[in-house]
Amino acid sequence: MSLIQHKEIGAIENRKFERIHTEIFADSVSASVAIAQEIAELIRKKSSKGEKCVLGLATGSSPTRVYGELVRMHKEEGLSFRNVITFNLDEYYPIQPEALQSYVRFMNEYLFDHVDILKENIHIPDGTLSLDKVHSFCRKYEEKIQYYGGIDLQILGIGRTGHIGFNEPGSGIHSKTRMITLDSITRIDAASDFFAEENVPRRAITMGVGTIMNARRIILMAWGEGKSSIIQKTIEGKISDHVPATYLQNHPNTTVILDEPASADLTRVKTPWLVEVCEFDSLLAKRAVLWLCQRVKKPILKLTDRDYNDNGLSDLIASHGNAYEINIRIFNELQHTITGWPGGKPNADDTYRPERAKPDKKKVVIFSPHPDDDVISMGGTFIRLVDQGHDVHVAYQTSGNIAVFDDDVVRFADFVRDYSDAFNFEEENAGQLLSKVVDDIKAKKPGDIDSPEVQKIKGLIRRGEAKAGCRFVGLSDKKAHFLDMPFYETGLVKKKPLGEEDIQVIIDLLQEIKPHQIYAAGDLSDPHGTHRVCLEAIFRALDRLKKEAWTKDCWVWLYRGAWAEWDVEDIEMAVPISPEELLRKRRAVFKHQSQKDRPLFPGSDTREFWQRAEDRNRKTAELYNQLGMAEYEAMEAFKRYLF
Repeated sequence: MSLIQHKEIGAIENRKFERIHTEIFADSVSASVAIAQEIAELIRKKSSKGEKCVLGLATGSSPTRVYGELVRMHKEEGLSFRNVITFNLDEYYPIQPEALQSYVRFMNEYLFDHVDILKENIHIPDGTLSLDKVHSFCRKYEEKIQYYGGIDLQILGIGRTGHIGFNEPGSGIHSKTRMITLDSITRIDAASDFFAEENVPRRAITMGVGTIMNARRIILMAWGEGKSSIIQKTIEGKISDHVPATYLQNHPNTTVILDEPASADLTRVKTPWLVEVCEFDSLLAKRAVLWLCQRVKKPILKLTDRDYNDNGLSDLIASHGNAYEINIRIFNELQHTITGWPGGKPNADDTYRPERAKPDKKKVVIFSPHPDDDVISMGGTFIRLVDQGHDVHVAYQTSGNIAVFDDDVVRFADFVRDYSDAFNFEEENAGQLLSKVVDDIKAKKPGDIDSPEVQKIKGLIRRGEAKAGCRFVGLSDKKAHFLDMPFYETGLVKKKPLGEEDIQVIIDLLQEIKPHQIYAAGDLSDPHGTHRVCLEAIFRALDRLKKEAWTKDCWVWLYRGAWAEWDVEDIEMAVPISPEELLRKRRAVFKHQSQKDRPLFPGSDTREFWQRAEDRNRKTAELYNQLGMAEYEAMEAFKRYLF
């Protein structure tokens, strides 16, 4: 049995819905360590027999912690890679090996440059070949794999199209190493790495599905909520070339390794009562009832005993009373989440309200990972808090400078030339700045890092827009705090690890304000990871501050960003938004002009951010209405974090 199987949490024996062996870990860190341990065990076992260990390696964000742990084991535990032969899954075409987005560079930075692997044992598809040589290269790549006896262990990530390697939908199960054309969704997902979709190569060289399936052992890893939907299709869906990862259902020794967010759509996680006998605690009971309402299309108070029994919830009836009693309890719980007073209603009985009535006027800190998340994700609540007289502060955690178009930089640099004293330059130097900025942008190749001057101007553009949004809501500039957390300031989508300076800047702000309420982005679906890192910094800061007296009276509310909303069973505060407030929220979002119409990194959703937010807020209100609550125009939702 592998080390991974020993470390699994939440094991369920009856997995009738799952067609691939799947293991769920609490987080991606513990999962990555377990994967690295299995790889290390295989390397050592092969080495003890005097054999080569042939590894198939993946790139992307998923395996980075695995490689980090392998590097640690090499440096601290003496794990040697002298007997290791590697074959990488894929590479963009065309691309130079020193390019920021090259998988050659990726592997060197994350693994090869830090261990004792022999350079001649490293094999990565060549993105520099002339087109007429690609076919021959692919054939020889296959021959090399066979020469070394095949791949012992292949690790995989998964794309949102279900691709493994770059085997896009339509790839056959017997396909070999070849050049392919990238799916449009794959190119959109890669756009941030290349600083625009138009810079993403249209082709790539990839191992085939058949090549992958010939590996003796396969581990597919997936982290985060953004992968949960495709993971469910891969593990529980029918085998189809529309989702190439489903071919792994036919492999005799494949394990899918997930963190908890990536497992969210699996039947055993989402609706465990359909898999086995459940012990229903209050949260699981609430989830089951709300799921049942949507399944039978009835509001809570209209559910019957038969509805429960006919849909796999007879155990809930048996343990929690009849339908009437359950319905009343869940209805009241949901109704008590609704409040038009997110800071608490003064002089009111707060027994059944999500927030405390006292103090009447609270000190509030809204953390915004990017300079527009505050108004996009909780603009209606932001407006309410200000209108209701609370002492509101907004902390913009990062500059957001990579998400500004070059054209905007030139426009603002031209403005600087006319108003040079704003930058403390002589007029002639302002003209020199404009010339340098224009020259830097013209000289920049697709995917290159912006010059320091361009990065600074982009950051100032986003800062000015954030101030404009705050002023529109009714907040003065002095209540807007720009933290410019150091981890972000690389000029790249790839950021530095969270460091002590990042955490300290959060601590300093909180110690200064000593808030009664904190709002933070709990959206882990952010495809670029910034929200996740920003939230981790807040959690670490709060952990260090929890002995401070003011923290005993501080509540933390998590909102979601532009990609997803809380599941209704997780919502602990729902703030209704009137039609007028929704319009005010939209106008606050419009103050972020550089992100209007077509943001630089829009993700796969073609709607503008304000449209995403409004649609999501309306959907939340509609769902509450369908469950039997009052009908509102829109709602913003929050979940409380206890520290």
